[in-house]
Amino acid sequence: MNTYELNKNTYNSLATQYQDRFMYWDGYHASYDLFCEFLPKRSLDVLEIGCGPGNVSKYLLQKRPDLNIFGIDFAPNMIALAKENNPKANYEVLDCRDISTLNQKFDAIFCGFCVPYIDRNATVQLIRDSAKLVNANSLFYLSTMEGDYNNSGLQGSATHSEKIFIYYYESWFLEQQLEENKFQILDIRRQNYVSPDGQEAVDLFIIAKKL
Repeated sequence: MNTYELNKNTYNSLATQYQDRFMYWDGYHASYDLFCEFLPKRSLDVLEIGCGPGNVSKYLLQKRPDLNIFGIDFAPNMIALAKENNPKANYEVLDCRDISTLNQKFDAIFCGFCVPYIDRNATVQLIRDSAKLVNANSLFYLSTMEGDYNNSGLQGSATHSEKIFIYYYESWFLEQQLEENKFQILDIRRQNYVSPDGQEAVDLFIIAKKL
């Protein structure tokens, strides 16, 4: 089994537990608020890549009920939960590596903690495909776990038997990919995170605009 299939199976298995932990968790709300501040004050079509159980969608729609959110995720159980949690949004099971198949332009793309579960080549393609899916001046939100890519590897959990493969990303690499695809960096910030198992990480948040 490759790392992508491993991660998909793990998140599909843990969908309900993930929902219970993060549906109302406020740890990243400051970055969501900033994303909303950058958005124009009009009805917008937003693609959410790696939507999980719809926790981010729920928060964004509370702040901006005029948004038309279309969310995708590789785990069918996550999509089932997202539909229940946000009946006014639209969701579909779709591999983030296949977003080039979407026949729609978006005013913003929200990609929250999707790239930690795909390798560097897939991330390069994801950013390239995203650039083709947005209109001029559209926003792109990207968050990940910051670190040396060479330290990427299989991780376990003290509370679950399932394993997951985490890819770390350096800020310079993501900035380079965004700039090569004609995105202008608007904001970069970092935040320390401690998991329930006591593992420490640095979370990276980037908001960019398509030129």
